Amino acid sequence: MNVNQKLINIKDRIEERSKDSRSEYLKKIKFSSEQSKSARNNMGCSNIAHAFASCDKAQQNQGANGGTVIGVVSAYNDMLSAHAPLKDYPDIIKNSAEKRNAIARVAGGVPAMCDGITQGEPGMELSLFSRDVIALSTAVAFSHNVFDAGICLGVCDKIVPGLVIGALSFGHLPIAMLPAGPMPTGISNEEKSSNRKKYASGEIDRSALILSEQSAYHSSGTCTFYGTANTNQLIMEVMGLQLPSASFYQSNSKERQLLIDRTVECILELNDKDIKMGEMLDSKSWVNSIVALIASGGSTNLAIHLIAMAEAGGFKITIEDIDEIASITPIITNIYPNGTADVNEFHNSGGVAAFIGSLLDGGYLFEEVQTILGKGLEVYRNKLEIEDENIIWKNKSKILDQSIIRDVNNPFRNSGGLKLLDGNVGKGIIKTSALKNPDKVIKAPAMVFNDQEQVLKAFKTDELNKDCVIVVRGQGPSANGMPELHKLTSPLNVLQSKGFEVAIVTDGRMSGASGSVPAVIHVTPEAINKGRIGLINNNDLIELDINKGTFKLIVDEDILQNRNYSEIKPDHDGVGRELFKAFRDKVGTVETGASIF
Repeated sequence: MNVNQKLINIKDRIEERSKDSRSEYLKKIKFSSEQSKSARNNMGCSNIAHAFASCDKAQQNQGANGGTVIGVVSAYNDMLSAHAPLKDYPDIIKNSAEKRNAIARVAGGVPAMCDGITQGEPGMELSLFSRDVIALSTAVAFSHNVFDAGICLGVCDKIVPGLVIGALSFGHLPIAMLPAGPMPTGISNEEKSSNRKKYASGEIDRSALILSEQSAYHSSGTCTFYGTANTNQLIMEVMGLQLPSASFYQSNSKERQLLIDRTVECILELNDKDIKMGEMLDSKSWVNSIVALIASGGSTNLAIHLIAMAEAGGFKITIEDIDEIASITPIITNIYPNGTADVNEFHNSGGVAAFIGSLLDGGYLFEEVQTILGKGLEVYRNKLEIEDENIIWKNKSKILDQSIIRDVNNPFRNSGGLKLLDGNVGKGIIKTSALKNPDKVIKAPAMVFNDQEQVLKAFKTDELNKDCVIVVRGQGPSANGMPELHKLTSPLNVLQSKGFEVAIVTDGRMSGASGSVPAVIHVTPEAINKGRIGLINNNDLIELDINKGTFKLIVDEDILQNRNYSEIKPDHDGVGRELFKAFRDKVGTVETGASIF
């Protein structure tokens, strides 16, 4: 089917806007490609000896004499359940490379923090900045400059975007992504959410809540709700940086082991064909990534990360592009927090293959894109099968459960997983896919706070038992690294269940797990940069009209002009936060990807 004309127009607009930056990027990787081809031949003999000293004798000679070398960058650590399985991947990659007369070496590791551990804690203020640290670490790993190809191992929130940004600096190489797959399903997301609300309202104690959480997060593998980590995986697959169906096979499955081996084969074939990552990801790939984000009801965090990742490849994407794509793209999945299914149930209902097939049939994806498997996205709609110990993709995946995945002609919603809101406070986005009534106009007095701990204190003393718009400011990237305000979700859900009209407006982030409370997030300009969110006072009326795409402070302009901005004094001491002053001073706005680059 022909691609939706509006998507073509957006693609053309991105290309025109990015003409100069994309041209400069392609010149850079062309120069790097030419330099890289002669690098090993021109290196000092001692340099070469160092590069392959840890190999066996045969591979030392092979590397020194021009053998194909794959650099592996790993985000492995066993603090992250999603990354624990990556421990054994390098050995599998090395064996796969060796049987194909190539060499694979672990070029470096990148830091990977678990947002699930740091949510609501001071360390969460390093989370967004960790993306750019990971990009820098990826560059350090590949800077040895002896590699013909690369494979990046990573899964979670900031890790995959950081790996992609770093890898695109080496876009003259073919580079693939390798995930680890989800953990088995634990207790239902509905039960988990219910227990959190019970704890917030005092119905169960801390030990009962811990038991509930341990029943949800109980083994190695990615968390099974559709948050940022799993949104990363789905998007990487739709962009062709992973193999078809690579996102959600569990880490201990036979399919997962074969996918690792086949990824090595693909990356070596790309090298033989001189297909570069930086050329491979074109404007069609980036539009496809946004469609995938919207159609799946994915994490709000990707609205920031996609802008930053695309910029690393020379493309300038705006939040307005994302908003326009959201206005025409149907939501065709029903995965928690937007629905009840987890990613294992999604996978068993047809998974990413059926999702891609539905979007291709509806004209919502560009099929003519380069992937690590070859030219064209059509094969990505096919079901993974095993024949003679090899994986193949030959039969179209079917939607097996219409309550989890649907055809574009029968979507869960016709449009609007994410929406841009604009008004006299600034710009912000709202995740509408989890809202029961996204067309509702909310008008209520403001309750203003400077951090989420203040909100929680007010909740415990019943100060929030009323219709209100909770404003949490001083949470932007320049103020404190833009932590996710995940602790607020359960208390706000409790207020909703009591019948109060509640919403939140913040220059910070909520989670990819943000739920049914209307949340205008990523508000820019942020308070510390004289954004008008810093002028809001308690009891000011705020109106959110999601349908019209507006949020506004109903206060006379003359009064606003005479107000002083609130003083933002975030605490930067402890858990390493003091080391990130250079990041806070340098970071750009969320509209440009909140990046230091």
